[in-house]
Amino acid sequence: MPEGLWMRCPGCEHMLYKKAVEKNLHVCPECKHHFRIEAATRIKYLADEDSFQEILADLTTDDPLGFRYRGTTYKQRLKADEKKSGVKEAMRIGKAFIKGRGIVLAAMEPNFLMGSMGSVVGEKLCTAVDMAIEEALPLVVVSCSGGARMHEGVVSLGQMAKTSAVLAKLDEAGGLFISVLTDPTTGGVTASFAMLGDVIIAEPGALIGFAGPRTIAETIKVELPEGFQTAEFMLEHGFVDMLVHRKDLRSEIAHLIDYCQR
Repeated sequence: MPEGLWMRCPGCEHMLYKKAVEKNLHVCPECKHHFRIEAATRIKYLADEDSFQEILADLTTDDPLGFRYRGTTYKQRLKADEKKSGVKEAMRIGKAFIKGRGIVLAAMEPNFLMGSMGSVVGEKLCTAVDMAIEEALPLVVVSCSGGARMHEGVVSLGQMAKTSAVLAKLDEAGGLFISVLTDPTTGGVTASFAMLGDVIIAEPGALIGFAGPRTIAETIKVELPEGFQTAEFMLEHGFVDMLVHRKDLRSEIAHLIDYCQR
């Protein structure tokens, strides 16, 4: 049998025909597990056909720390992940339409250093926010990230304050920010822009938190509640506003834009 035709679902452990999963928006038809998808696929599923107009696609980062880890330099890792993901950084931004509603869209790329936030991601998000303010458009940000990028140290951590500050400007201008949390949304991204949405949507089963559940359990030496840091747990405890299946995401965002009259 040719390789690559079947895949195992990490949720229900069923063997699934890969093309059937892709046709189902990369959602398991058995248990509704939402697989991680790259930014290009995310944009394809969200935006109206051929409506996404990307900007700053060639913006790349520097190596402020001369970072090395186990014999590999940061610059080598950047080149390797660019080849693997097909993009130059962990976020894509641009203008688009969702069911005819104009928006500014930002989507994180999990295949580029696990969607981590460095200086370029911070700059791209700020540019997207500025565009939303200037053109009076709703901002939709899809987060999928391992958090702040350790390779850039405090430069990366500084993006948390930077992105939070520019989102405060959007709020003062009366803009609408819809934040979509996917699996995983963690670390410095969770601790900054991802949780600052006027409406926070999560995909079912997404891991959402700051430190991982294993790290927390080992630190505080307490057994964590069942489902801790899942999207369902976060909804129950008021950290997100709604859970939306991937197939319904376009419609829900369009309804929110109409409801908020943006």
